[in-house]
Amino acid sequence: KAVVSTQSTGVSEADMTFNSTSRWDDLRKHARSYENELDTKLVAFSKLGNSFAQDMERDSAPLLTGDNIFDTMSVEIESILANLTSVNDEMADLLGSVNTTASMRHICQRHRDILQDYTQEYCKTKSNIQAFKDREELLGSVHQVNSFKNGLNNRKQDFFLKENENIMGADGVTNDTISIAIATKENLYAQRGGLAGISSKMNAISNKFPLIGSLMNKINVRSRRDSIIIAGVITGCLIALFLLS
Repeated sequence: KAVVSTQSTGVSEADMTFNSTSRWDDLRKHARSYENELDTKLVAFSKLGNSFAQDMERDSAPLLTGDNIFDTMSVEIESILANLTSVNDEMADLLGSVNTTASMRHICQRHRDILQDYTQEYCKTKSNIQAFKDREELLGSVHQVNSFKNGLNNRKQDFFLKENENIMGADGVTNDTISIAIATKENLYAQRGGLAGISSKMNAISNKFPLIGSLMNKINVRSRRDSIIIAGVITGCLIALFLLS
């Protein structure tokens, strides 16, 4: 019975050793696969960071698609890092459950060092890109403020230009009004001269003919009254024009 028990135990240990070796090989394959995938992703991630830096140097805003790519790649890389971390933990657990060699311990430590290097590289690149994005958002806010100020200045300039045009228009109306007033004045002086000539002739006639003289006096009174009325109307028109302008 003892011999049978020993033989049974030997077979079980062999099976365990075989299974552990097979599992170790599978974990190493997964680790190398994740590491290769991480290397490719980090190279592309670094190029994305360089594109952000070049856009900042050219003082041009990155495309909105750049933000989407940044978020997508961050999620993908973090997922691969999590998977690689899980594989490394399983390798460490497996080393504690079976007889290990120095080579296996070295391989396990090597995979952990690679994971640490990739994690640091990812965090550094992500931090740089995030800094570029934060700076761009700040500059975008400054550009918006400057645009708003420029818009206010443009509206003020438009307002002053319109006011200047209104003033120039009012000056034109005033000049036209003055010209009309001067022409009317000259016309009245001309009419006054003509009336004065007629009046002197009529006075001479009225001295010879008293009845005609009385009639001429009435005409003179009505003429003066009409002149006063016309002068009042013209004065009122001029005042109204000045007030409206």
